[in-house]
Amino acid sequence: MKFDASQFENLELDNIGQWPSAAKLVLTIFLSVVVIGLGYVGLVSDKIKQLEQVSAEEISLKQSYKAKYHVAANLDLFRAQMLEAEDIFANQLRSLPNSHETPGLLDDITFIGTISGLDFVKLEWQPEISKEIYIELPIDIVVNGSYHSFGNFVSKIAGLPRIVTLHDFTIDMIKTSDDMLSLKLEAKTYRYQEAKIK
Repeated sequence: MKFDASQFENLELDNIGQWPSAAKLVLTIFLSVVVIGLGYVGLVSDKIKQLEQVSAEEISLKQSYKAKYHVAANLDLFRAQMLEAEDIFANQLRSLPNSHETPGLLDDITFIGTISGLDFVKLEWQPEISKEIYIELPIDIVVNGSYHSFGNFVSKIAGLPRIVTLHDFTIDMIKTSDDMLSLKLEAKTYRYQEAKIK
């Protein structure tokens, strides 16, 4: 079949039935492409986007299901761990001094310092520092003694049944003595802050 360009001359839309077969074929192909393109844009493309969204949601739901299944399958283990964590927390709370025990803590520190061979220059409470779930109770300490006495003192403070942390160490030579040193530090103990009732 030869292509004859003259078949496409003088074509009128009012008389499509009389067009040559080659022109009708071209018009049919053109209209088919337009209909398929419009159908795709109008119907299929939205469904493809919707399918992609649903597929992404399916992946998210599967991951959520796996996590929940893991929790459900190990529920007894998680409950046992929760009870253990509560026991550990309760034991830690018992390691914090109550408000009526804090004066006794100064006595304990004084006793430890004395048996370690230290002379106290300063031992006094500083203002409380309120944090979110606990209260810091800082104590300023200045003692004089030998280097080994400081080590013994710090070691025994760490062995107290109540939680006491030591901060901001400064060791200076005492000018009047060759073997005496001055230790300045801040000890902190903590008290649990009960939830405030609103």
